[in-house]
Amino acid sequence: MLFRLFYLPFILLFGSLGTGLAQYSGINWMSLEEAIAAQKEEPRKIVMDVYTQWCGPCKMMMRNTFTSEDVIAYMNANYYAVKFDAESPDPVTYQGKTFTNPGWNPNARGRNSTHELSRALGVNAYPTLVYFDEKATIIAPIPGYKTPPQLEMYLKFFVNQFEPNVQQAEWEAYRNSFVPSFQ
Repeated sequence: MLFRLFYLPFILLFGSLGTGLAQYSGINWMSLEEAIAAQKEEPRKIVMDVYTQWCGPCKMMMRNTFTSEDVIAYMNANYYAVKFDAESPDPVTYQGKTFTNPGWNPNARGRNSTHELSRALGVNAYPTLVYFDEKATIIAPIPGYKTPPQLEMYLKFFVNQFEPNVQQAEWEAYRNSFVPSFQ
C-alpha cells in the first residue's frame, strides 16, 4: 500500500506529460531527397530551412516561428518541409548531382565551411528559406528571420499566387494588400 501511495503522484505526473507530448505535433521535417520522393506520390511545393548551428536568428526561428500552431498546420498541409544544415558534411543528391562539403572540418569550433548545395541554391545568409515548385525546381531563396505572420505571407503566396513568370508588380501588390492571420 505504501508503495502505491509513494509512486502514484509520479505515475500521474509522467502519464499526463506523455499524453501532452503525444498530442504535440510539429513540422514534419524531412531530407531533400525524401521530399523529392514524396512529391512523386503527392505533388506539393517544398520549403527548405537552410540554417547553421551557430546562427542566432536560425535558433530564434526554430523556437519562435516553427513552433507556431498556425505555421505547423499550414506547412504540414501544403508543403514538404526540409531542414538543411548549410555546413553539414553529409552528401545531398539534387537534380542528378551529388553535393558535398569538401572543406568540412570535424574539429572546427563555431563556423565551418559551406556545403556546395547551399551555394547552388543561392543562399548567402542564414536563415534562408528556399522555395521549390512541385517538380523540385528552385523558385526563390528568401533570406532572414521571419515571424509567423511574416512567414505566412510567403507560404501563402507560393501556394496560392505564384506562377512561373510572376512579375515584380504582382508580388508587390500581393505583399502590400496581404493581411496576416497567423499568431
